[in-house]
Amino acid sequence: MASSSSSGLTFKLHPLVIVNISDHYTRVKSQTHPPQVSSNGGGEVSTSPPPLPPRVFGCVIGIQRGRTVEIFNSFELLYDPSTDSLDRSFLEKKQELYKKVFPHFYILGWYSTGSDAEESDMHIHKALMDINESPVYVLLNPSINHAQKDLPVTIYESELHVIDGIPQLIFVRSSYTIETVEAERISVDHVAHLKPSDGGSAATQLAAHLTGIHSAIKMLNSRVRVLHHYLLAMQKGDIPCENSLLRQVSSLLRRLPAIESGKFQDDFLMEYNDTLLITYLAMFTNCSSTMNELVEKFNTAYDRHSRRGGRTAFI
Repeated sequence: MASSSSSGLTFKLHPLVIVNISDHYTRVKSQTHPPQVSSNGGGEVSTSPPPLPPRVFGCVIGIQRGRTVEIFNSFELLYDPSTDSLDRSFLEKKQELYKKVFPHFYILGWYSTGSDAEESDMHIHKALMDINESPVYVLLNPSINHAQKDLPVTIYESELHVIDGIPQLIFVRSSYTIETVEAERISVDHVAHLKPSDGGSAATQLAAHLTGIHSAIKMLNSRVRVLHHYLLAMQKGDIPCENSLLRQVSSLLRRLPAIESGKFQDDFLMEYNDTLLITYLAMFTNCSSTMNELVEKFNTAYDRHSRRGGRTAFI
């Protein structure tokens, strides 16, 4: 495998692709390798060595403009490990469906998981060359390395090299940059703040966030008080008047919004009522969902009891 590509292509990878691959791998791993529990009935987790992590496969789609390849999205594929090949009919069906939704997107290559490219990957790579004559290979390393600062994602291209007098296709690494749109930035930021990295709860994170806001407001209030006392002392003649400082204070005050107007009060109350309404609706929705679950559980238990004991009185 060569160290770097010489094609001169510029790759732009969107976060949605990384999220899709990670989600695909997590689902397959949880389904194929559930937690092993010993058969002694004690509920102890088995100490047997962990199984090998599964590999997932899929296609990446996007747009190529000149020498710039931008990977926007991806979809899963079915893989046959006995023949090291992909389900061709499933691939063509998914390609047709995605073409209807994203008419400007084309299949740019495929993705998989693992620490490094394997020899069997070249068979899949060659099989996709009839769709794209120069497909790209996006490889996600699912193993956790806390010392690694870069993303565990590698993009490979295929180049024809002469090895021992025989021309062979090999994988070469290509550099890439992360490209995001506004919707992706909002989603990634929401996922990143959904759970703290230190394992704390969402309530702990919210408390820390509110504490930071409170500290900032407290510091701002103390500095405003210092400035106010300074201006009062200047007005009383206790300290000499400084015109440059007064101009700065006047410029700062002109930047502040006029919060004493009636329009501001109306807008503020409207925003406040809307927020309360949304909060109440969320509470009602949560209560309705909880009540619905309770009714379903009660109906399930009542039906089982009726089948076992015949007719019973409804309580």
